[in-house]
Amino acid sequence: MIVLDTHIWLWWVHGDERLNQRQAEAIAGHEAEVIGVSAISCWEVAKLVEKGRLSLPLPVQEWLAVALGYPGVRLLDLTPEIAVASTQLPGDFHSDPADQIIVATARVNACPLITSDSRILAYSHVETIV
Repeated sequence: MIVLDTHIWLWWVHGDERLNQRQAEAIAGHEAEVIGVSAISCWEVAKLVEKGRLSLPLPVQEWLAVALGYPGVRLLDLTPEIAVASTQLPGDFHSDPADQIIVATARVNACPLITSDSRILAYSHVETIV
């Protein structure tokens, strides 16, 4: 299993050129397995739309249904274990709650996180695919 950061999920679904070849290959390689999307990513997408920072080709609820239906995608719940782990990340991690939950989701599931977020990439306590 791999976990997608919210922007990576958006880029993949929209065929955005910012998704690099290594990231695209990692995602394609997991379509027959599990491509994890944290439940908090659904909230982040909805908040971006609400704030006018993201425009989707469909109403947000419909977009989420389509995007969660992509091959291999599995919605990963915000479990009590992940919630607690997000508050106890080792080392120095920034204070964005959504990023904390996404990183904790990857750590609890012991799988790599695909991201281009420099703050997450600088964090040595989670395996990333850049």
